[in-house]
Amino acid sequence: MAILVLDMLTTSLILFVVAAGLMIILGVMKLINFAHGAFLTVGGYTAMLTTDAGVSPWLSGPLALIFGFFGGLLIERFIVRPLYDRPLDAILATWGLGIVIGQLITLGFGREVQFAASPLEGTLTLGAIDYSAYRLAVSGIALAIGAGLTALLYLTRFGLNARAVIMNETLARGLGIDSARVRAFTFGLGAGLACAAGALITPLLSVDPNMGLPWLVNSFMLVLVSGVSIPSLLLASLLLGSAQVLVSTFVSPILGGMTIVVLAAAILRINPRGLSFG
Repeated sequence: MAILVLDMLTTSLILFVVAAGLMIILGVMKLINFAHGAFLTVGGYTAMLTTDAGVSPWLSGPLALIFGFFGGLLIERFIVRPLYDRPLDAILATWGLGIVIGQLITLGFGREVQFAASPLEGTLTLGAIDYSAYRLAVSGIALAIGAGLTALLYLTRFGLNARAVIMNETLARGLGIDSARVRAFTFGLGAGLACAAGALITPLLSVDPNMGLPWLVNSFMLVLVSGVSIPSLLLASLLLGSAQVLVSTFVSPILGGMTIVVLAAAILRINPRGLSFG
């Protein structure tokens, strides 16, 4: 039972860190970033290349974050920004970008499943049980990322500007806030978080050109349920992630993979605001 509880907790926190980048972009830019899964995949291959090069696996996450951030700035400037006045085209552009990134990865690395070294091997003893040390470490990192994003949004000038843009972008521009700069930084941050999340989860699983797709679907549903709120996203991840583990354990792993989508749809049907309280 204790291991099941830890599985529920760690899986939920992993889902939270994977969905955080998508939530940031949707909240500020009102843009559904369908390239989110591709960014996760890029982070996974960054982790693989980092360890293959003999660099400490602990650096794969920060390197993926930096690479994703600056890559996101370029993508926002040359692909997304010209389409701000055509939001549907901007969404389709991110979808096409995800396909292009996936094909480039396939050309460069092939379709086979590959692996990245874990920065932390073995188990950690917690009372009478032993549990994966790396899963616990990733959970701690997820909580740290959540705290960092909360501090960024509520304790910094950027956060104040971002929240103003979320509430009323026209009024924010009238008050002298450079909404274009806020959008650019937000897209870069969201892309960087997605890449970092991909690098973090790769040692737990594997990496292949399509690894980001199931994470994209679950992240999208979690963000829809939680709205633009980090506490709500954490709550949604805990509730739906725990349900996924329970269904996978006691019913079927196949049904478990569908749990988040089904429950999120049911929650939105009952309450269109979902679980948002922030």
